[in-house]
Amino acid sequence: MVLNTGSGSFDAHHPPRRELLDECVHCGFCLPTCPTYAVDGEEMDSPRGRIYLIDLAQRGEIPLDRTIAGHLDSCLGCLACVPACPSGVKYDLLLEATRPQLERHVPRTRRERLVRRAIFAVFPYPARMRAAALLGVLYRRLGLRALAHRLGLVDRLPAELRAAEDLLPPVPVRSLFRRPPPVVPAAGERRLRVALLEGCAQRVLFGDVNAATARVLAAEGCEVVVPPGQQCCGALNLHAGLEDDAAALARRLIDTFETARADVVVVNVAGCGSSMKEYDRLLADDPAYAERAARFAASVRDVTELLAELEPRAPRHPVRAKVAYHDACHLANAQRIRRQPRDLLRAVPGVELTDIAEAEICCGSAGIYNLVQPRMAEELGRRKAANIEAAEPDVVATANAGCLLQVRRFLGTDVPLVHPIEILDASIRGVALERARR
Repeated sequence: MVLNTGSGSFDAHHPPRRELLDECVHCGFCLPTCPTYAVDGEEMDSPRGRIYLIDLAQRGEIPLDRTIAGHLDSCLGCLACVPACPSGVKYDLLLEATRPQLERHVPRTRRERLVRRAIFAVFPYPARMRAAALLGVLYRRLGLRALAHRLGLVDRLPAELRAAEDLLPPVPVRSLFRRPPPVVPAAGERRLRVALLEGCAQRVLFGDVNAATARVLAAEGCEVVVPPGQQCCGALNLHAGLEDDAAALARRLIDTFETARADVVVVNVAGCGSSMKEYDRLLADDPAYAERAARFAASVRDVTELLAELEPRAPRHPVRAKVAYHDACHLANAQRIRRQPRDLLRAVPGVELTDIAEAEICCGSAGIYNLVQPRMAEELGRRKAANIEAAEPDVVATANAGCLLQVRRFLGTDVPLVHPIEILDASIRGVALERARR
């Protein structure tokens, strides 16, 4: 449904709005927070530079071509520039409006099309993800990975495939098929009925996190339901500018979760939660879903956000560890949730919480970014890993599946990487963190 007239080089379907562009005074406060600018120092690869390009296109002074697309593609969408901006520029809304325009009007190279087609043919589909992960397990266990590296075959692959190969986590086969029960009753008097999002990569690669999430919520008096048949939330599609695909997935997820009749929808993946909280904007033009999407978006909580709202009920036992907390960008910058996970970790006896230098700089995961922009993603991954190692933690905690994969790829130590909820789960159960993950 078209609500706006065309604007400059943009078509009429939700072009970037002039009033949003005019909020930028080009002061440069965003520059130190921008990962791509921090690595390359290129003005057009900074938020200020990208806004300038969008502004020129909105005025019709430059076309939508591969030049502007390249600079917008290089943006991680980490949104660290948004809280840093003293003028309150809504870069997130500008990026959200521009990327679908570029997808509609700027043809991609054959290689780019193939890579993106492969990603979106697998990642939003848990069953396909599970099959791919199982092949990855066999690739490791049969010694094929070691052989491919020894023969130098991996070095000959395109950068995108090298990145995918390197991101394969060492997942036990049992974890690939682990699912939380459809209903986990509340311990004691029920405080809330919550519906848990399983996620796509999350349920396949980090099923232990979902299990820990259900246990902790139940221990804190929440009845946890896991709606059957739930599929992808559309976060990857939305962040990549595939607006129609994201909207279709959002409608389907709303349909699925409405059947649960829950008070709250709980998410333990930062990127998923960020997108689900935006369903009201995504489906604002859909008369059949606009009100339902607004209700749904208002019910979504990150698990650390919800737990911070509840008075603790379950006892905490000591977990003696120095924990480095890494802010997932879509939790800290998009959802503005920074204090809650830290407070939950500090409340665990024995936990010594430490922050990481350059906390505002993204690790380079950013949805599909580490697969479609492998050079920049590797630079940022190594930078983040070096900052983590400098903190000398016993454990690294972060609230996003992509961050867990990306940091694990570059961390040169055997420090465990966990979701904060796993530490809380170990504390409530009174077991060692290693045992809690089995």
